[in-house]
Amino acid sequence: MPKILHTADWQIGRQYGRFAPEDAAVLADARLSTIERIASLAARTAVDAVLVAGDVFDTQTVSDRTIRRLFNALQAYSGPWVLIPGNHDAALAESVWRRAQRLSAIPPNAHVMLQADILEFPEQGLAILAAPLTQRQTYQDTTDWFDAAQTTPGLLRIGLAHGSIQGLLADDIDSSNPIAADRARRARLDYLALGDWHGLKQIDAHTWYSGTPEQERFKDNGAGQVLLVDLPAVGVKPTVTPHTTTQYHWQHWTATLTVASDLDQLLLRLQQTPAHAVLDLHLTGQIDLHDEQRLRQALSIAQGRCRSLQYDLTDLRLVPTAEDIAALRADGYLGEVIADLRDRQSGDEADTARDALIILSRLLRAQREAQP
Repeated sequence: MPKILHTADWQIGRQYGRFAPEDAAVLADARLSTIERIASLAARTAVDAVLVAGDVFDTQTVSDRTIRRLFNALQAYSGPWVLIPGNHDAALAESVWRRAQRLSAIPPNAHVMLQADILEFPEQGLAILAAPLTQRQTYQDTTDWFDAAQTTPGLLRIGLAHGSIQGLLADDIDSSNPIAADRARRARLDYLALGDWHGLKQIDAHTWYSGTPEQERFKDNGAGQVLLVDLPAVGVKPTVTPHTTTQYHWQHWTATLTVASDLDQLLLRLQQTPAHAVLDLHLTGQIDLHDEQRLRQALSIAQGRCRSLQYDLTDLRLVPTAEDIAALRADGYLGEVIADLRDRQSGDEADTARDALIILSRLLRAQREAQP
């Protein structure tokens, strides 16, 4: 029974400008090491071919070194790789793929399909109908020709394409690189391997998006997986099994702090965050000076443990208690300033007032601790 591995949207060379440089470099490099793990998985599961449904590279301008590193990452699997260009690495007259050819970087078992064609593997029982993108955007369905394409009888018909299934994905991406929702049925495909949608998504029994194998966004859409596809026979429904490949797990948290127990729960959750987490945290509500210090300490510790922790406290109001003010020994004028800053944390002055209150409280706390 033939078996393939379906993956897509590797986005090799992707940059992570929103992160600190040390995190950005690690996240970018993780995309390459994930490909190495995919190759090892393909070898371990003895698949008959690995299909890569476009956007192998994030841009046409990746370095020669990155091109070589990508193809070196395929070495663990010696069977056939079939790769097509997507919208990020379209097969233009001059493209990243042409550079890879000139560099002699593409190994013999990697079949890069730069034009629409059929690639047959009789020993594996497969006929691959490849529909690469030759420009970044097209308004015609590049898989139209699948319907009339003739393949050797007895071979499984596998479509490989990059684009948006019409009417089933987000409206804002349905206008470019369209693919008919019923293409697998119309073209008598045993399986249609798609790329472009970065999450895992089943369209019908024979049509799937694998998503990107390494998470890159704060979305819970099944990203970070590849698909192992068992193909029992021509015309028979395949068995599709997702396999997790991502190294880093991206999470977006929101929390509202109202009472002390809210903060306790958040701090416990931060303590339990694993090292492979890429965390984006947004807090709202209010907090007193003592708990703000506890929160800052916990965030600092978590930043040292997680791969990346970014947090947004702009909607978290700092509300000193009477005990906070007494502990700072902010009598007289300073006490009035603190009260005024506390009350100004709304409207256009909110950010400035909160920051000023934090700075003032830290100065007063440091002064108090420095006193004998």
